[in-house]
Amino acid sequence: MLGAAGFVAFVAVWYVLVHFEVWRFAKLPAPGAILREWVSRKPEFGTSLFTRTYYDDIWASVTRVLAAFALATVLGVPLGILLGWNRIARDFLFPLLELIRPIPPLAWVPLAILMLSSQTAAIVFLTWIAAFFATVLNTMLGVASIDEAYIRAAYCLGSRRWDVLWNVIVPGALPYVFTGLQIGMGVAWFSLVAGEMIAGDAGLGYLILNAYDQLQVSTIVIGMATLGFVGFLSSAAVRWAGSRLMAWQPR
Repeated sequence: MLGAAGFVAFVAVWYVLVHFEVWRFAKLPAPGAILREWVSRKPEFGTSLFTRTYYDDIWASVTRVLAAFALATVLGVPLGILLGWNRIARDFLFPLLELIRPIPPLAWVPLAILMLSSQTAAIVFLTWIAAFFATVLNTMLGVASIDEAYIRAAYCLGSRRWDVLWNVIVPGALPYVFTGLQIGMGVAWFSLVAGEMIAGDAGLGYLILNAYDQLQVSTIVIGMATLGFVGFLSSAAVRWAGSRLMAWQPR
């Protein structure tokens, strides 16, 4: 009920600011006007729940994010475990990662367009690079946070190095891994929208930019709301997977 009250309060404040033309909010449409456009069978600006292009843009963005997120998980989690567990690998690779990590994804746009053969590949790369670093760093911190006593006890009981990895390191790092995956999913959506605005020909970011060029404010808000909803569902899916894989963890 409190969550619903938060949404109601947000919409109410929005309505008041627009209705009384507070500062520059007079340029925004009221919540009711956006909702009518969103559910209209014949939308004024061509985007609603009943237009196919709307779902085409959602599908384009979702597939790009999923591809980038899967790649970031497959590459980032093993690398984070390696950096957290092996001092030689950490001393060799971590300074390079820390040098590259502060570079914003938008700074990679020219190289991505030049190096990769298609717009989709360039956008997936821009989305991946943001999620990758969040996944690597949190996984590395998760491994570093494991109490050394558990590792020594496993070796004293006769465990081999591979057994310690699977039975101590990986389960102990999982809470940090899924925290990194949730952060990675969020920053993946940030980078995706920026990439679609610059180099895309479809997707929610392209929809928002195209609506801005044509001064279709209602479509801009619809695109933003859709991003929030889809992003919320994707983060919730990551949290659900984490709760299933970490049922042993006390809440």
